[in-house]
Amino acid sequence: MNTLSRRDALRLFGLAAGAAGASALVACAPDASGGAPAAGGDAAAKTFSFTSWSLNEEAQKAAVQSIVDAYATANKVTIKTASFPYNEYLNQITLKLRGGQLSGAIQLDVAWLGALAAMGRLTDLGAQAAKGGYTEAAIKSGQLGGKQYGLPWTTGSIGLIGNKEILEKAGVKEMPVTVEEFEEALRKVKALGGGVVPYAAATKAAQLKDILPWMRTFGSPLLEGDTITIGDEGSVAAVEWYKKLYDDKLIAPDVDRFDARALFSQGKAAFYDDAIIARGVVSAQAADKSLTEKMVPLARPVLKAGDAPQALLWGHVIVVVEGEGSQAASDFALHATSDTATTATFFEKVKMPPTTTAGLADPKVSGDTFTTEWTEKITKTASQNPFWRYAGYGQIETAIAEQVQAVLVGQSPAKDALAKAAETAKPLQK
Repeated sequence: MNTLSRRDALRLFGLAAGAAGASALVACAPDASGGAPAAGGDAAAKTFSFTSWSLNEEAQKAAVQSIVDAYATANKVTIKTASFPYNEYLNQITLKLRGGQLSGAIQLDVAWLGALAAMGRLTDLGAQAAKGGYTEAAIKSGQLGGKQYGLPWTTGSIGLIGNKEILEKAGVKEMPVTVEEFEEALRKVKALGGGVVPYAAATKAAQLKDILPWMRTFGSPLLEGDTITIGDEGSVAAVEWYKKLYDDKLIAPDVDRFDARALFSQGKAAFYDDAIIARGVVSAQAADKSLTEKMVPLARPVLKAGDAPQALLWGHVIVVVEGEGSQAASDFALHATSDTATTATFFEKVKMPPTTTAGLADPKVSGDTFTTEWTEKITKTASQNPFWRYAGYGQIETAIAEQVQAVLVGQSPAKDALAKAAETAKPLQK
């Protein structure tokens, strides 16, 4: 794997202001390490840092801080905390890590693992992972190229959610298993009228990466080795099917995740795609407070019965920077992600599902039907986006999404559009 250059980092994270702007950004940001260089420090030091965007979010701040405080007291270590808003987080930690101003443990979105690992500063946590009791899906969320860069803190997926009440009104008695059954259910919902969108699927370019699991459903691997397979028979068939749903008004134009959540929360969508946090989002938005009881997670329909349902892995991991305090930070990362009492209590507070078999079996978690069904039906077969391994994965997704949108609005046939997407994406595989 190539080391991420400063130029790559700036391009990836959109810091078009150049090196001067980036330097200013680093200078302004809080520093978790107190300015100590990350590399070459005392790995056995009992003082280490923990950087987390959740400490910047009101809904999770107290729950995360309580884990930090309890661990520091019990283990007689000092943990310095730092946080940045989620939308700035990757920029900040990348620049600070490259500048040797970041050490200890770092909360990370699973989609960012490739970008951080490419910098060559993360500790191999394979030994800790072997002790954790993590589920197979969870353990893979922290791996890249066979190396365990992160310990899974919460593991979920982005999958399909149905509104049971709308589906029953439409005469859909069983959740669809195959694509054919899914389309049939959408047509029954459409027949209800009343402005209900059968499937509030993403149709805006900003969120059209949601097409990728459907491409896999139709048989495209997306990536084989370093060869992008977008444009193959499976991906073309998936986009042509998506176009049919669009033309038949089974999905709606100009919908992104926020629009889909709003439609579903208003009782105006029978299906949509979201992460496992959807229940909390819908609960906050819906006027009908019983709507969350009507939410049903379902496995993405398959092309033929017996195929593995496709879903995109979603979640957070904790990585550790090599150097100052890395041993103690690794122990903390293991505790925070695998101690059953800690993870079950965290779930009670923020509804983030644990990543261990024992954590999921704890009564505080297993008694939550929505979470257990989601884990079994969707997360169990979820997988990483194969493009996450590249620093330019976001640009690759955009190249694909723009061409899929061109198909939806009738500007290009699927085969031509996806061939163009693949050509655009090739130079971004760095």
